[in-house]
Amino acid sequence: MKIIWTPEAQQDRFDIWKNIASDNPFAAAKIDELFSNAVAKLTDHPNIGRPGKISGTRELIPHENYRLVYEINQQTVWILALVHSARQWPPPHKETS
Repeated sequence: MKIIWTPEAQQDRFDIWKNIASDNPFAAAKIDELFSNAVAKLTDHPNIGRPGKISGTRELIPHENYRLVYEINQQTVWILALVHSARQWPPPHKETS
């Protein structure tokens, strides 16, 4: 499987890293490593995440405070969002399953 991060998901990841790194760069690197490891697992096992709250998506929990939202399209896993558990998900304008 090929993995592609959408620009929105890349921005989510950067924002999380930046926020954590402002207090603790080591912790930011560790959480980012958790994200990388979770996504790497999707290459061989794309269905390991549970069905998502938005129809057609799946969700993986790389850390208790974060939800990785993705969808599978043929041989590609699209990383759609990386959401902190304190944020409303799905956003109000998205339809749910």
